[in-house]
Amino acid sequence: MAEAADFPGMSPSPARRWLRRTGALLAGAPLLAGLLQLPALPAHADAAAGVKEASDTGSVSVAVDSLSPAVPTDGDTVTVSGTVTNKGKQAVTEAHVGLRVGSALTTRSAIDDAAGDAEDLSAGYSSEVGGKYVAKFAKLTPGVAEHFSISVPVDELDLGDDGVYPLGVSLSGETSTQQWEQVLGIQRTFLPWQPDGADTATKTTVLWPLVSTVHMTAETGSNASQTPVFLNDDLAEEIAPGGRLDQLLSLGKDLDVTWVIDPDLLASVDAMTGSYRVRADGDKTTAGTHQAVAKKWLADLQDAVADKEVVALPFADPDLASLAHNGTGVTGSLSQFKAATDVAATTVETILHVTPSTDFAWPVDGAVDPSIVKVATSAGADKVIARSDSLAETGNLSYTPSAARPIGGGTTAVVADARLSKTFQGDLTNASASTLAVQEFLAQSLALNLQTHKQRSIVVAPQRTPTAGQAQAMAAAVTALQDSGWSQSQDLTTAARAKPDGDATTKVPSRSSYPSSLRKQELPKSAFEQIAATQDTLDSFKVILTDKSRVVTPFGRAMNREMSTSWRGRSTSASTFRQGVQSYLDTLTDQVKLIDKSETKLSGRSATIPVTVQNNLVQGVHHLVLRLTSTNDTRLEIGGHDSDPRIEVSGGHSTTVKFTASAHVNGQTTVIAQLYTEDGQVYGAPVTFDVKVTEITATVMLVIGGGVLLLVLAGFRMYTQRKRAAAREAQETAAEDADGTEDADDAAHAEESAAADADGARGTSADAEDRTGEESAARSGADAQEQPSDGTADTAAESTAPSGTGERVDR
Repeated sequence: MAEAADFPGMSPSPARRWLRRTGALLAGAPLLAGLLQLPALPAHADAAAGVKEASDTGSVSVAVDSLSPAVPTDGDTVTVSGTVTNKGKQAVTEAHVGLRVGSALTTRSAIDDAAGDAEDLSAGYSSEVGGKYVAKFAKLTPGVAEHFSISVPVDELDLGDDGVYPLGVSLSGETSTQQWEQVLGIQRTFLPWQPDGADTATKTTVLWPLVSTVHMTAETGSNASQTPVFLNDDLAEEIAPGGRLDQLLSLGKDLDVTWVIDPDLLASVDAMTGSYRVRADGDKTTAGTHQAVAKKWLADLQDAVADKEVVALPFADPDLASLAHNGTGVTGSLSQFKAATDVAATTVETILHVTPSTDFAWPVDGAVDPSIVKVATSAGADKVIARSDSLAETGNLSYTPSAARPIGGGTTAVVADARLSKTFQGDLTNASASTLAVQEFLAQSLALNLQTHKQRSIVVAPQRTPTAGQAQAMAAAVTALQDSGWSQSQDLTTAARAKPDGDATTKVPSRSSYPSSLRKQELPKSAFEQIAATQDTLDSFKVILTDKSRVVTPFGRAMNREMSTSWRGRSTSASTFRQGVQSYLDTLTDQVKLIDKSETKLSGRSATIPVTVQNNLVQGVHHLVLRLTSTNDTRLEIGGHDSDPRIEVSGGHSTTVKFTASAHVNGQTTVIAQLYTEDGQVYGAPVTFDVKVTEITATVMLVIGGGVLLLVLAGFRMYTQRKRAAAREAQETAAEDADGTEDADDAAHAEESAAADADGARGTSADAEDRTGEESAARSGADAQEQPSDGTADTAAESTAPSGTGERVDR
């Protein structure tokens, strides 16, 4: 075994250092005189005594791709495999890979230090196990990676008591300029060792998050099923075989973990199981084609969580810190958060057929302050998932306390262990990084257990959206942990109910202590103001709808998504999404509107003005009031507001309303038509148009009246003339019929009558001549006063012939 001084954080005792220095002086004394008489030797001649420790950071990269078993026990054989790559310009000869085991690390901070010096040659290293447990290479060519694998019985590692042992995998060899064996590269990891199991196992809760980014828009189709529209097809890639969410599901189903699920993710995948659209260029959409993938993923998830604890986050995972720091001053923000919480349980129950816990709130990275705690519990949650680097220990505890901490007001902070929770961050796509993360996680877990014999409840809360590589490393670590002898699985609800340590910190850090790096990523106040404006528009719109659910549900969930934690670090995308929701809502509200009118002319003191309301929605609207207002009541007066008509219009139809208007003065007047909701709120844009009034005078009215009278008289005259003509025709027809049947007596009688008529006619003619003479004399007297140029008389002389039947005789 190597000395403790060969490892980070440890140094040899003063006595041992004095003995080493004294021995070196005594050994060198006989040589000193000879050296004074010999010529100078090459700088590398001091390698004659054996291996020289290199002073640089290493010219060869060592990658540990696997270590199996991750937690060895008695009788096991440890196999370490990986690759070595010569990064230098010179070939390495006489090279070999060996294993080096150091003394047990007794603290968690010592593990941190060793992990930070994983590839640093200057940090020191222990002696090599050596022997046949090495992998040899005759030559390492620059830039070429070579695979190695070393298997060694655990008994050969000379491990002692339970603990975490540093394991170094080193490459030793020679170069043309340094022709002696030296360590040219090293990779350090950890070997947890507890062969007999622990007297007291740590109860460990691991959160397994199923959270994604925002995928669905507020837009839905006009059909009965309201076909949803997605921002993109990224979700299909995540749930497809090999995708991130598919990996989390397939890995997590075999683990004893607590599932932490965003209901929005479930709702989005569920929407994909039917007909859906995906936004393409501009306003175009294309049909979604991943229904089968969505159905399979949901079915597999239902099986995976059937007998596991499920914690439902508020819908769309709202950013609690952003809300606490920037949103509480905006009216309605907390109501949005409450709505997101209320819909969470229903969504999970409907889709997964399990009853989730909604008692937990999870701020970003577990960072808390009083305002975050207040917001987190405002919607009913009484437990906040924090992290130990936020709610840090300020006492002198020699061990990591249990997760549950009472922080006042009936609220419990469930403090996740920061070291364990942050282990799987970063790029874990390559096998070496993943292996190192798994071994560090196990090392920290064992070191935590060895701190005390007191049983504790520990929570591991990894990042919200682990990558596929991170998920694989997490699963490997949790699997090894559950097979270890020092850890016992526990669900989150049980951990939150565990008896807290009396000396553990319960004071929530101040608002000024909130990390500035996280604060920079928060949603601004303007985001919450825009959400409030959208809600106001929705409130005005929904009251006129006959089927509110078609609009309230999709837009309500869209506003929840606008507050999502997933927008952190994506401020431009977040703003674009919010604008898109508002724009689409404005488009819908504009479907119910007044039709524009051109100038209207009124020719009279009273008239009617028609105004048309159009509804281009697929559903009917009601509870609207149409009001017409004159800007100059002294010129043009519209009927009072008490007569404002109530408007109801079926989907895809329009209706026209006629208003009574009274004109008092000639001229042009501006009139405004405006829709209102029944509670008096303005709805939509007004329509403004001009009405031109022309007053009608008394003279004009008389002329028009006289013309109408003449028309009536002319019609009457035509009627009487036609009636007289018809009577004459009837008399003549009767006379002709009588002539054919009269006898001789009748003929004689007719002759006598004719003679009598002749005598009478002569008498009448004489009378007429007498009157004519008198009139002629009178006219002659008048004519004597006329000038030759006066012309003829205006009226012709009356006829002296008998009047026809039915005609009027002038007398």
